[in-house]
Amino acid sequence: MKSTKLEISNKKGLALQAYLELPANQKPNYYAIFAHCFTCNSTLGAVKNISRALTQHGFGVVRFDFTGLGRSEGEFSDSHFSGNIDDLVSVNDYLAAHYQAPSLLVGHSLGGAAVIVAASKLNNIKAVATIGAPATVDHVTHLFSHGLEEVKEKGEVEINIGGRPFKINQEFVADFGKTDLPEITKNLRKPILIMHAPFDQIVGIENAHRLYHNAHHPKSFISLDQADHLLSISRDSEYAGNMIGTWVQRYFEPLDNVMLDTEGEQLVGHLNLLEDNFTTSIQTKRHDFIADEPASVGGDDFGPSPYEFLNASLAACTAMTLKLYAERKKWDLQEVFVYITYSKKHSDDLQLDVEKPMRIDHVQKKLRLIGNLDTEQKKRLKEIASKCPVHKTLQSEVIIDTEVLE
Repeated sequence: MKSTKLEISNKKGLALQAYLELPANQKPNYYAIFAHCFTCNSTLGAVKNISRALTQHGFGVVRFDFTGLGRSEGEFSDSHFSGNIDDLVSVNDYLAAHYQAPSLLVGHSLGGAAVIVAASKLNNIKAVATIGAPATVDHVTHLFSHGLEEVKEKGEVEINIGGRPFKINQEFVADFGKTDLPEITKNLRKPILIMHAPFDQIVGIENAHRLYHNAHHPKSFISLDQADHLLSISRDSEYAGNMIGTWVQRYFEPLDNVMLDTEGEQLVGHLNLLEDNFTTSIQTKRHDFIADEPASVGGDDFGPSPYEFLNASLAACTAMTLKLYAERKKWDLQEVFVYITYSKKHSDDLQLDVEKPMRIDHVQKKLRLIGNLDTEQKKRLKEIASKCPVHKTLQSEVIIDTEVLE
C-alpha cells in the first residue's frame, strides 16, 4: 500500500492533514474518502486497516483529520457537524482537481452520518458505506451532555470526552440539531451499505435499523458481530474494509488493474516501510493479495508468508497438472489434495551423500487422490506430480535478473 501525505485547505483556509493510500500499482481504478469517528483521527488503526483493505480492491483512499482534530489546523469547536460536511466537500474537490473525482464515501460513527449528507450534495459520489453510524446527528450530544448547561452560561467550556479535553461553544452544540439525517437518508437514492455491531455500546444497533428503514434500495446491511464501536480488534476492521470493497463492485463498472510498469511484467509487489512491518501488497492484472510474516517474527500476519505463497504455487500447479493428465487418460480422478511443507533440513537427516554437510532447502509434497484408481494409476500420477511446471522450475537452475528502476 503506497501512502502519500497531503495537505488540503478547507473553505476557511485551514489546512487539513490527509493521507492518500494507493494500491500496489499506484494506479487506482476509483477513489474513496474515509471520514473518521467523532473525536478520532485518521491514524486510528481501524481507519488504516479499512483503507488498506480498500486499496486491495483497486481504490485510492484519502483518510484525513477533520478540522481541529489530529494534525489538522483549527479548533475542535470548529469541528461541528456542518464543518465536517464542509471538510468532506473540500477533500472531494481536492481529489477531483488533482487526481480523480471520488466515487465512494465511507464513514465511521458520526463520520457515517457525515458521508450520507455529503453524498447528497456531491453528484460524483456513486455509493456510500457507513460503520456504526447514528440515525440522527444529535445522537452524539450525549457524549458532552454534562457540559451543555455550562455552555449556556459561559459560552465556551472545556469538557472531557473519552479521557481527552475538548473546548466546545454554543455554536458547536446548536449545529448538531440543524441536520435532518432521516429525511436526507430517505432522499439519497444512492447505493448504501450499513454496517453495525449488534452489541455496540456507543451507538446502539437500533440506529442501523432506522437508517436501513429510511434508506431506499439498493441498500444492504452487514452485521459486524462481536466488534466494538471503534473496531479496535484488527480482524474486525479488516473484515469491514473487505466487505465494503466487495459490496461496492456491484455498483461500479469492473476495470482491469493498470500495472505500475507496462513493459510486460506479470506481477508487482509493494512494501511501505514507513507504515508497515512486512505487509506487502501484491498485484497481478486482475487480482490483489497480501503477503506478510507471522507475529512470531515481527509481522502482522495479514496474509501468507512468501514461502507459503511458494508452497501455494507448487500445490496449485501440481493439482492442475494431475487434473489434465487424468482427464486425458479418462481415469476416475475426482479430487486432488496436495499438502506442501517447506523447511530447511540438514543433508545428514536427508541421507544425502554430499562433499560438505549443510542445511538444504526441502519441500515435502504429499498427495491424496480421490477416485476409483488402481495402484498403477496412483503410481503414475505420483510421477506426473513431479513433472508439473512449477515443480520442474524449483528443481532446475534458475537465473534471476535484477535491476533497479529509476
